[in-house]
Amino acid sequence: MTELLVKLFVKNSDEVSNRRVRTSYGVLSSVVGMVCNTVLFAVKFLVGFLINSISVMTDAFNNLSDTASSIIGFFGVRLACRPADKEHPFGHGRYEYIAALAVSFIIIQIGLTQLKNSFDKILNPDKVIFNPILTGVLCLSVFIKLWMMLFNRKLGKRINSTVMMATAADSLGDVMITSVTIISTIIAGLTGWQIDGYMGLVVSIFVMYAGVRIAKGTLEPLLGQAVDREAYEVITNMVESYEGIVGTHDLIIHSYGPSNKMATIHAEVPNDIDFEKAHETIDRIERDVLEKLDILLVIHMDPVEVNNVMVLEKKEMVTSIIKKYEPSASIHDFRILNGELHTDLIFDIVLPYSYSHESEQGLMKSIIDDIRKQDSRYNCVITLDKSFIADK
Repeated sequence: MTELLVKLFVKNSDEVSNRRVRTSYGVLSSVVGMVCNTVLFAVKFLVGFLINSISVMTDAFNNLSDTASSIIGFFGVRLACRPADKEHPFGHGRYEYIAALAVSFIIIQIGLTQLKNSFDKILNPDKVIFNPILTGVLCLSVFIKLWMMLFNRKLGKRINSTVMMATAADSLGDVMITSVTIISTIIAGLTGWQIDGYMGLVVSIFVMYAGVRIAKGTLEPLLGQAVDREAYEVITNMVESYEGIVGTHDLIIHSYGPSNKMATIHAEVPNDIDFEKAHETIDRIERDVLEKLDILLVIHMDPVEVNNVMVLEKKEMVTSIIKKYEPSASIHDFRILNGELHTDLIFDIVLPYSYSHESEQGLMKSIIDDIRKQDSRYNCVITLDKSFIADK
């Protein structure tokens, strides 16, 4: 069913990095959600009216309110596809993150409501009476909501959409809540045990946890998150594959939406290279990364020494001293300035975030002391950096 709907309503569905295609996926997800929730509302309201069940009619209006998630998703993807303009030169892709955040709040609210209702049922238990018509309607609701969850999850993974994944989590919450109602009704009918409140309590916690997890995952790109290890390797390996590039460091990726990313990186080139040729290489890399990875990459060119044996030996000496104290540390931008009274060793050190200011200063003192033991004329000019790459 999912693939059939995609084939019918998403043109060029394989081009998931294309903004128009992503928008079509988003519109499809939202419209399907609105249609399914409206159908559930109509069926439940009609059945509730015929059997004179207030609870079923109330649940019908709950399904009608579930269309809010689909409406939010619809406007989120539509706004996200708007092109860049004077006020927003990086586009409007973050609207999708904001939409997903709004859906996560709806999920949390559903969990809180279920938590309150569960406590009420535990403190003031009502006798649950098994009704085959009601159970059948609830089973239909579970089937439709389960399909909606799988539908949104599949499309969300395909186009890396946070709002679709949030909508899938919303549907899963409804599946869990309704399933508990069905199970509790059947158990009550067979045994007389009134466990509805206790099971609802457990489910409400899972639903709220899902909402908080979606909110956290949505806030991370809005706040600015570390570079994914896989993305780091793809970009650095591509940049370093070009002739004349001897290394890279300080890769930073800024996300302005799932399909709109900008990055900066420092590319090391030999200091004796023809700089017009190096600049031509840098321009070509930026164009190729944009074409192949759809990332707007800005490259800062760092000239480094690759032939001077004395400089390379001193760099190796400094690296070995640093590794003795912190094996995960690394250095870059190493250079030497010779003066009449002292020799400046200038370099940057990348340290883990676990270091406090005090521990950083202690480490720097130990490193400088060991370097000066090699030659008292050495003067260290050190810049401390933090890694922008996520841990493995």
